Amino acid sequence: MLKILRPVTARVLQPVGRGLARLGVTPNMVTLVGTVGVVAGSLFFYPRGDLYVGTVVITVFVLFDMLDGAVARATDASSRWGAFLDSTLDRLSDAAVFSGLLLWFIGDGDDETLAWVTLFCLVSGFGVSYIKARAEGLGVNCDVGVAERSERLVIGLVAIGLGGLDVPYVLAGGLWLLAVLSAVTIVQRLIETRNRLGEPRQHADNP
Repeated sequence: MLKILRPVTARVLQPVGRGLARLGVTPNMVTLVGTVGVVAGSLFFYPRGDLYVGTVVITVFVLFDMLDGAVARATDASSRWGAFLDSTLDRLSDAAVFSGLLLWFIGDGDDETLAWVTLFCLVSGFGVSYIKARAEGLGVNCDVGVAERSERLVIGLVAIGLGGLDVPYVLAGGLWLLAVLSAVTIVQRLIETRNRLGEPRQHADNP
C-alpha cells in the first residue's frame, strides 16, 4: 500500500540527508538514535497511559529513522552491515511499541482482551519479518503481503494515537485490524515461499 509513496519520500528526504551528511552524521548514527527514541518513548509513555503524547514522540523518531537511507545515499556509505543493523533494530522498535501498549492493558488500562490482541500483534509482527528473512536466506524472494512493516506501523500508531484522544472504538478496531492483516500476511508469505521453493524431493523407499 505504501510502496508507491517510497520514491516520493526518498526525493523529499534527499536534501535533509545531504545536510546531515555534511554535519558528519552517519547512517548508523541515524538508525541508533531513531531506535533509542522509539524504544524509550514506547516504554516510558505507553505504560503510563500517555498514549497520544507517546505516539507523537514515537512518530518523530520513526520519521527521523527514515533518514538513514537518505544519509547513506548522500555519503555513498551503504553497506550490508548497515542494512543488517537497520533491519534488526526495526524489530526492536516494533517490539517496544507493542510491549509498552501491552503493559498499559495489563495495568491501568485493564483490558485483558486487547492485551491478548496486542500480544498477537507483537508476535505476528516478528513472524512476518522472520518468514521473509528465512525465505531470502534460502535464496527466494518473499516480498509479498497486505501488511508489511510500514503498513503495520502506520495502522498501529494511528490507532494508538487516536485512542489516546479518547476517540471511541478506534484503538480496539485498529488493533483487531492489525491482527487480522498480520495473520493474512503470514499466510501469504508462507504460500509464496512454498510456491517458490517448489515441491520437496521425494526420497526413495529404503529396500
